[in-house]
Amino acid sequence: MKMKLCTVLALLCVLCLVLTGCSSRDAAPAATDVPKEQGEPFAEGVGDKDFSALRTPGSQEAAYEYRSFFQPAIDGIRQPYVGDTMPYYEDGTYYIYYLKEGGDSYNHSIYLATTKDFITYTEYDDPIVESSRSGGQDGWAGTGSVVKVKDEYLFFYTGHASADTYEYMEKIMLARGSSPTHFEKVEDWAITPDSSLGQKRDFRDPQAYYDEASDTITLTVTASQGGIARILKYTLSSDLKNITYDGIIFTNAVGSFWNLECSDTFRLGEKYYLTYSAQDDTLWYAMSDTPYGPYGEARRLDGKLFYAAKHVETPEAAFMVGWARRSESPSSTSEVSGWGGNLAVQKLVQKENGDLELAPVDAVMNQYTGRRRLAVEEDALQVAAGARYNYHEAFTAYESFLLKGKFTYTGKGCFGLAFDYNGQPGSYKLITVDPTAGKLQLQFNEGSTLITETDVLLEAGKEYAFTYLQEGSVGIFWLNGASLTVRLYGVSGKPVRLYAESNTVSFTDLREYTRQE
Repeated sequence: MKMKLCTVLALLCVLCLVLTGCSSRDAAPAATDVPKEQGEPFAEGVGDKDFSALRTPGSQEAAYEYRSFFQPAIDGIRQPYVGDTMPYYEDGTYYIYYLKEGGDSYNHSIYLATTKDFITYTEYDDPIVESSRSGGQDGWAGTGSVVKVKDEYLFFYTGHASADTYEYMEKIMLARGSSPTHFEKVEDWAITPDSSLGQKRDFRDPQAYYDEASDTITLTVTASQGGIARILKYTLSSDLKNITYDGIIFTNAVGSFWNLECSDTFRLGEKYYLTYSAQDDTLWYAMSDTPYGPYGEARRLDGKLFYAAKHVETPEAAFMVGWARRSESPSSTSEVSGWGGNLAVQKLVQKENGDLELAPVDAVMNQYTGRRRLAVEEDALQVAAGARYNYHEAFTAYESFLLKGKFTYTGKGCFGLAFDYNGQPGSYKLITVDPTAGKLQLQFNEGSTLITETDVLLEAGKEYAFTYLQEGSVGIFWLNGASLTVRLYGVSGKPVRLYAESNTVSFTDLREYTRQE
C-alpha cells in the first residue's frame, strides 16, 4: 500500500510538470533571461569554439585566433613569435617593433605591427631592420628604439656580431627613415663600449629620447662593468656627429643579475622612472625625483612571463608593452621558458605615492560583454578546506574569456583558480593566492611545480576584487595592485574551479564574460 501511494504521488508530480509546461531543462533561464543581480542577459554560444576534438595542447594552440595577444602569422608551417618589443607612438598609432623569432625572420630581425587600440593589429610582412645575411657586425639585429628628430626617424639598434672574431661583440648601430615604416641602415656609424667599462661584449638595447630645447638625443644603453650589470647614458648631437659618454646612471643591486635588458626611462607626473628586465628574471622599476637618477630601490612588476616590456604613452594613458613567454613545448608540465611568445600590453598606473602598478587595458576589457552562465547556480560560493585541496567547479575556459569576482578569507592557506588539464586533479594548473607568503603564483601539477610568482599583500577578513583575462593560452591575473602573466596550454573547453586548502574563502560577485563580435 505504501509503494502504491508513492507511485501515485510521482504520477501527480509528472502531470503537474506537463500541465505547467515545466521540466528540469526548462527550469534553467533562457539565453535572454536577465540575471536578478545584474541587468544583463546571458550570451549563449557566442564565439564558442568546440575543443572536444582537439585533445593535445599543441592542437589547441594551433586553433587559437589571437587578437589582443598578437602573434605573427604562420610562415609556411612554422609559427614565429614576438621577441623584445620597441614601441613608438605617433598620431593615434602605436608602432610595435619587435624581434621576430622564427618563421621567415633571419636571426630574429626587427619587424613591425601597428595598432590603434591594442585590439586589432596590422602586421608588416617585410623586416624593418634585417639582420645582415652576409654576416658582419649586425649578423644578429638586437633590441633598440625609434625616435623622431625634426622630420627624420632614427632607429638605434644593437648590432650583435656574427662571429667571435670581431673586436666588439656588440655595438650600437643606426638606421634612418623618412617614415616610421621604412628605414635604411647607416654605414660607418656606431657607438662602441667606453674603455672604462673594461669589456667589449655586453653593450646593447639603446633607448633614445630627443630634447627639442637642447637639440640633443639622450641614449641609454645596458652594459656590464666588472661583471656587474649597469645602465649607461650618452648625449648625442642631433646631427649625430658628437657623441658624449655621460657615465653610469644605474647599477644592479641584486648580485645575481648579469644584464638589465631593454631599459627605458620616462616621466609620469612629478616622478622619473627607470624600467628594465633583469636577465632571466622579471620586469623591474626604480623611481627618482630627477631625470636619470639617482634612483631608489628597484621593485618588481609582474612575474617572469611578462618580459622585455617598454613603456609607451599618449596624452591620456601610459602602457607597458612586452611579450608573454611560451613553453618550449605546449605539452610541457614543468617549464614555461621559451624565448619569445605573444605580444602583451598592460596599462601603467601611477599611485599617489609614485609607486607603479600594472592594470588591464580598458579597450581590451570593453570587448568582453557577453555574460556566460556559471557552473554554480548563484554568483557566490564558499570554499572551505583543511589540509587537502577542495575544488568547486565555477567557470569554463573558452578560447577567450574574462573572469571577475571578489573574495574574503579567514585562514592562512592557499586558494585561487584551478584549470583542468587532463581530467586528473594531480595535473591541475593553478593560479594561486598564498596570503601567508604574500605571493601570487602560477603552479603546475596541483601546486608541486612553481612556474612564476609576484608579490601581493593581503589581510584576512578584508574583501578584495580580482580580474582574470585569458585569450588562447595567454592569461593575466590582476589582484590588489599585483599582476601575474601566465601561460596555460591545454585547458580550453574544460572547467575552471575555485579551490582552497587550509582556508575558508567566500567568493562573491562571480562573473564570466566572452568577447562578442
